[in-house]
Amino acid sequence: MAKKDAPGMRGQRSRNDSGPLRQKRGDTNVGTIEQQYNRDFGVRSDMHLDTLLEQTGHKSLNDLIRSDAGKKP
Repeated sequence: MAKKDAPGMRGQRSRNDSGPLRQKRGDTNVGTIEQQYNRDFGVRSDMHLDTLLEQTGHKSLNDLIRSDAGKKP
């Protein structure tokens, strides 16, 4: 099994040449993110991540996941 790239991350994410983790693609479907992080954001599953971030005012997927948005009881 491959070593995770950063603590607390699910799976591996590559890093940019300058070192930081690359951002999640904006055209990723929200349904994919909901399944991966066990969340329900109450939007259509075919909505793109960029659109959801714009609507919620979050700057990144990390900010969205760490917020209370979509947490299942």
